[in-house]
Amino acid sequence: MVDVCLLGCGGMMPLPDRRLTALLFRCGGKMLLIDCGEGTQVSVKMTGWGFKAIEAILLTHYHADHIAGLPGLLSTIGNSGREEPLTLFGPPGLRQVVAGLTVIVPALPFDILLAELPPDCLSVGHVGDIHVSCMPVEHTTPCFAYCLELKRAGRFDVEKAQSLAVPKAFWKRLQNGETVEYKGGRYTPDMVLGKERKGIKVAYCTDTRPTEGLVNFCRDADLFICEGMYGEDEKLPDAALKKHMTFSEAAGLAKKSGSKELWLTHFSPSVKDPELYLENAAKIFENSVAGRDLMMKTLHFE
Repeated sequence: MVDVCLLGCGGMMPLPDRRLTALLFRCGGKMLLIDCGEGTQVSVKMTGWGFKAIEAILLTHYHADHIAGLPGLLSTIGNSGREEPLTLFGPPGLRQVVAGLTVIVPALPFDILLAELPPDCLSVGHVGDIHVSCMPVEHTTPCFAYCLELKRAGRFDVEKAQSLAVPKAFWKRLQNGETVEYKGGRYTPDMVLGKERKGIKVAYCTDTRPTEGLVNFCRDADLFICEGMYGEDEKLPDAALKKHMTFSEAAGLAKKSGSKELWLTHFSPSVKDPELYLENAAKIFENSVAGRDLMMKTLHFE
């Protein structure tokens, strides 16, 4: 299972009851953070999940409402007793941005590893047990959407293992994903496992126009977290100009991609109460939810 927490759902500027953009993803005691808007460390503290277990931070882009909370968060992670390196991922420009932001936190007790992703990057790789993929989106600056997936191996197939004469002593190791070399032979997990089962997929997309590429990228997501900068359809010209989305556009992506649930986030400060506009999304994609700070959900394997 995985836990997801929407730490902040504001765009542009924080409000008294709305912090800026960030999402925390927890699996097996390890956590990934996407974006780090102003106030992120306060929200992390309020979850009770701690700071030390954050394995990596994935940055969508470098507008202030997505990264201004980074120096304070890094300082707090250092004060939590962390000594292991922390990896930051992001589009081109990561090194320059982090160099500037960390001027005010120069003495961290852990190393920061920077993984600057190429502009056309489609895969980050594995961070612990989580497979992270990405894709460039259509914003006013280089920006990525991310998918976090917990894969699920196929069921153990006794008949298959026996038919291939796989020694029983290796079954457990192979079931756990290991490859075993023995007396010149090589045994692989696919020799004892059936077809891969459906895992858990969380897609996260802010600061972009809707595209067909996003439909495929978010295909069959268990949870699709997507920006809804503007609630009213009448705001479409503003959304198009500033490379953002309306509630109805986000709902269209959720419907086309076959996602199970949509959380709207990254609201404009002008959207005082997102619930007032939720019908604009729900009429297109019924299982639409207006995000709020510290909204949490636990996702289980089917």
